[in-house]
Amino acid sequence: MKTGLWVGLALASAAVALPASAHKPSDSYLRLATEGNALSGEWDIALRDLDRALVLDHDGDGALTWGELSAREEELATYALRHLELARGGRVCAVRASALSLVEHSDGPYARLPLAVDCAVDAAPLELTYSLFFELDPQHRAVVQAGSQALVLSDPQRVARLDLARPPSTTTSSLSLVRSGVEHILSGLDHVLFLLALLLPAVLRRKQETTSTATQIRSVLGDVVRVVTAFTIAHSLTLGLAALGVVSMSAEVIEPAIAASVAVAALDNVWPVFGRDRWSIAFALGLLHGFGFSSALSDLGLSGASLLRGLFAFNVGVELGQLALVLLFVPLAFVLRHAWFYRFVLLRGGSLAIAALSLVWFYERVVGG
Repeated sequence: MKTGLWVGLALASAAVALPASAHKPSDSYLRLATEGNALSGEWDIALRDLDRALVLDHDGDGALTWGELSAREEELATYALRHLELARGGRVCAVRASALSLVEHSDGPYARLPLAVDCAVDAAPLELTYSLFFELDPQHRAVVQAGSQALVLSDPQRVARLDLARPPSTTTSSLSLVRSGVEHILSGLDHVLFLLALLLPAVLRRKQETTSTATQIRSVLGDVVRVVTAFTIAHSLTLGLAALGVVSMSAEVIEPAIAASVAVAALDNVWPVFGRDRWSIAFALGLLHGFGFSSALSDLGLSGASLLRGLFAFNVGVELGQLALVLLFVPLAFVLRHAWFYRFVLLRGGSLAIAALSLVWFYERVVGG
């Protein structure tokens, strides 16, 4: 026990030294619309991302002012447009940005660039090539709306073809949102660590003060199914309610609460409170994570049938991401369950490290803003 705690404290110290950001992934939002033969748009880009790329905070005080932003407006627009290309019929369209403004999304302030697009007047599909911020953050995404069609572009998939003359393909849009759900769960470190904290004890059996290893993988899978199903039902419930506008909760409340939930799940592995009823903690804390997932969907601006399709597709993606983690972790954990390394380094030490990192996130999100 003492050895495990010493190992855990060492891992926890290392975790605190790691970069501690686990907020909503970096996104931008591009909306395109046609009026007759004219094509226009709006492009919302997070100020934190622009500041990282262009160092807009001139005095370095950590507070980006309107004066600092407006003084670099032309440079900002030039930088953004250099990473966006629209073409039709093999000819590149001329894209111009007008005066920027500020808007709020679920994760903070964004610069909004109104766009005017001069394109060839024909029925050819519009080809969009996007490369903003990928050199700084490979996990950055662009959420693109063209009419009722919503697509998500990422570093591996930078090009989209939009046939504005035809009704959008619901299959293409849905597949894009499924991929977005997978990327969200796999790139969201707090969600990944929460699930990992729930899975770590699955190959062990607690009886009062003693711990033994599971003898059959069937019992392990049964435990995992209960935990993951409870988490899935809970986050699907709040994801749906939040996306439909039935319930809303500020990111200023949800972000710290999610960090705290990771700490609770991890610490229960070292000092057990919930015992065999870990599915109950998975359900209770999964409700919080559903609000976190909803932030990635709420900014899409979908409504009606498009929202319902998007909600279903995004949630399918989240579940596929979870399933991938489970399929990778459970067989490996079952093989290693008898080893000292698993019990003391991975279970105790890893749980303490997860708890330490999540408490750093909690502090950052409450005090550090």
